[in-house]
Amino acid sequence: MRTLFRKYKKVLQFIVLFLGSYVVLSMLYWGYLHIFAETEYTTDPATRLVAKQSSAVIRGFGYDAEVIPNTTEPTMRLIVEGAYVARIVEGCNAISIVILFMAFVVAFSETWKKTLLFLFAGAALIYGMNVVRIVILAIALYKYPEQKELLHGVVFPGLIYGMVFLLWMVWVRMLSVKKRHE
Repeated sequence: MRTLFRKYKKVLQFIVLFLGSYVVLSMLYWGYLHIFAETEYTTDPATRLVAKQSSAVIRGFGYDAEVIPNTTEPTMRLIVEGAYVARIVEGCNAISIVILFMAFVVAFSETWKKTLLFLFAGAALIYGMNVVRIVILAIALYKYPEQKELLHGVVFPGLIYGMVFLLWMVWVRMLSVKKRHE
């Protein structure tokens, strides 16, 4: 049994670090959300911020856009050119995706400085990509409402998860290049 543990030490270490950091970060996020669940129909600050920034970027592209808090559920209603195109919910703020990204990077961590810099840069890129994703989705839904299922269910989740996958590959590549030079 000891031989198996030695043989698969790196794999087991990855699994423990990944699951451990994912559970801890998810619990912290759950606690954050729980604070705002106490207030009826109040959207959490991160979701409100993403909604407002998305609306501002849409306006930057020359469309009339606004976000309005929903009065019947904790969401933000996104209006483009007077048409209600989407509701922005807690899942649209990309925090759960950032948590997944961070858990993987921590599981393959190296030096704390390098890891923290990559976590910060990656989280910022994911956040920015998420806002861009919402903007493009909102404009696409305004222009092509009949394509809602394809756009929201396939294309745009693929963009954000594709970004996370690319960042993971960059991280692994950075680590493997360093090991080759040692």
